[in-house]
Amino acid sequence: MTTVRQRRVGKGTEAAEDQPSEETNVKPDGKIPPGPPGGKLWNILSVTVGGIVAVSLGLLTSVYVATLHENDLWFSNIKEVEREISFRTECGLYYSYYKQMIQAASIQQGLHGLVYDNKTESVRTINILERMNVYQEVFLSILYRILPIQQYLEPVYFYIYTLFGLQAVYVIALYVTSWLLSGTWLSGLLAACWYITNRVDTTRVEFTIPLRENWALPFFAVQIAAITYLLRTHLQPAQERLTLMAIFTATFLFSLMWQFNQFMLLIQALALFILDCLDMLPTAKVTWLYIIQISGLLLVCVLQFFNSVILGSLLISFNVSVLIARTIQKNLKKGGLINRLGKLILHVLLVLCLTLLINKFIKKILNLESDEHIFKFLKAKFGFGATRDFDANLYLCEEAFGLLPLNTFSRLSSTLLFYVYGFVLFLLTVAAVIVAFRNLSSGSNQVQLKEKMEEYTVTLKPDAAYSLVHTVLFGCLALSTMRMKYLWTSHMCVFASFGLCSSEVWKLILKCLHLYTSQRTQVIKYSIPIITLLYISFKFWPGIMDELSELREFYDPDTVELMNWIKSNTPNTAVFAGSMQLLAGVKLCTGRTLTNHPHYEDKNLRERTKQIYQIYAKRSPGDVHGILRSFGTDYVILEDSICYERRHSRGCRLRDLLDVANGHIMDGLGENEPDLKPSLYPRFCEEIKKNLPSYTMHFTRVFQNKTFHVYKLAKHK
Repeated sequence: MTTVRQRRVGKGTEAAEDQPSEETNVKPDGKIPPGPPGGKLWNILSVTVGGIVAVSLGLLTSVYVATLHENDLWFSNIKEVEREISFRTECGLYYSYYKQMIQAASIQQGLHGLVYDNKTESVRTINILERMNVYQEVFLSILYRILPIQQYLEPVYFYIYTLFGLQAVYVIALYVTSWLLSGTWLSGLLAACWYITNRVDTTRVEFTIPLRENWALPFFAVQIAAITYLLRTHLQPAQERLTLMAIFTATFLFSLMWQFNQFMLLIQALALFILDCLDMLPTAKVTWLYIIQISGLLLVCVLQFFNSVILGSLLISFNVSVLIARTIQKNLKKGGLINRLGKLILHVLLVLCLTLLINKFIKKILNLESDEHIFKFLKAKFGFGATRDFDANLYLCEEAFGLLPLNTFSRLSSTLLFYVYGFVLFLLTVAAVIVAFRNLSSGSNQVQLKEKMEEYTVTLKPDAAYSLVHTVLFGCLALSTMRMKYLWTSHMCVFASFGLCSSEVWKLILKCLHLYTSQRTQVIKYSIPIITLLYISFKFWPGIMDELSELREFYDPDTVELMNWIKSNTPNTAVFAGSMQLLAGVKLCTGRTLTNHPHYEDKNLRERTKQIYQIYAKRSPGDVHGILRSFGTDYVILEDSICYERRHSRGCRLRDLLDVANGHIMDGLGENEPDLKPSLYPRFCEEIKKNLPSYTMHFTRVFQNKTFHVYKLAKHK
């Protein structure tokens, strides 16, 4: 069991500081007149200072998480095997491909080993570049080989420093997004400070370094910043083209680096669809964003050797359906309120039906079943019938895929983030409802509507409208699935800081209170954020310093002993079976062949894993031996932490999931479903330790410590 113990001693721009109204200060030819020379100089100075602050905060965040990682594990002092064990579960699997590329005789041989891999899944040859999102490991390993840094920097440090460096990109992107929304870089400063002080809920990069989301989310943040800029009015054609290129690049990189890309982009597409239907975004720009999403995903599909999971994604089906439905319903945005509502309902139904039909057709043609476990999980999670499906229950019983814990909100409230976020969310939601109703009521008189915008008390800019719907949809995702909270909490920092520093928000509040003056708005716009920053600094700076001074070290002697034994006492061609999480470490630390692994996005692998896990079920030794040998297994590793698991409650322990899937009664006191029956055999992982003849004829114990038991399989049929 991996633990950490106390270390022993001696071993946009401020240029838009107040963004001009979207419709004011515009000449009849559509050009914005130049301001006074002094104002231009101030804008340049402000942009320069804001940019320096952004880069500085990004670099400080990188150093901060890198220092936490070092202090928590004493990474610079521990052995290589301990460093590799610290990359837990699927993190170790991904890092193993980087290590494999580094150790290959040449780049060509390294790539060949990934395309024709026969060590990740025994008795099968798979294409790693097709199945997994590991192009970042490939690129980084090639970069390490060609740069003259081998003498100065170990491969593992090149890897982790790159990930920590991406945190700088992440923070800068959040800073810029908030700056663009509010018009002042003070908002970006507040967003970055909130991101850092709420680190427990905004990132987990310091202890899950190779996780796919740590590669992908910085580029998703860059994409959101670019979309925020695109949704501004009065962009020049060259600016718009460059922004679209930036969005495409960021979307492509995000999609390339995370297997859950299609679901995140689908939520983004839903946000665009809602806002387009309500006339809150320019239709032409929304169309470009749909096309960029499709083209980015298709390019990833090509790079992943035409991965069928991507082709069968709901995102592609949805975006294509929206474009088709829009072509069919050309007069969607004309008519009165009732007429438009009727058209809108019909449009939504048409898009929904087309999405399901296109998706079902693609999956039928491609015979695609790789993502069915996700839909089984969603069906069970939201109460559409109980399930005995092993894969769905495996997700349901994991805390990371459960509801967002309530203590999350108390932590976010301690920094004032959640209070400010809730206030801004309520205010802008009310504004959005008013604006949407006004847009739907205006019918085809959009030109007159734009001319009268200044007469309205309540307005909502397109970039703010997108940010609002984005945070609402990703908030719903985070509330339903805790693992996805990092997509929401980081944008929460942006949204709250934007609201606190926005002239439009304070103008609306003061007008509603009949207290509005431009001078009062400016004073509040700057004073409230500065007071908030001072509060955060005084309250959390001592805690951050204490955190940085706390020294611990990595401590997992049982796993280290196991890995060293495997390297010293088993042949390089040996095949190991065991839990997915442990086997990822076996591959990384020893290079041995595996029967299964944690990358769970393949139907055959899921079925194989369920079969391998019969070692923790109530099965006969002959059955278990036959199953393991069918996958070429030479050694099986049993873990006491799984066999005698207490982390989960009854019904969610791995052995319980296996019992229910096999139709057997669960262990312990409690209810069982009426059709479950007692097993004819005792639990394999417990009974094998008694060295009974029926077990020893198939299995010979060759290693054991307090945590692990390794058995060698007899080769007879």
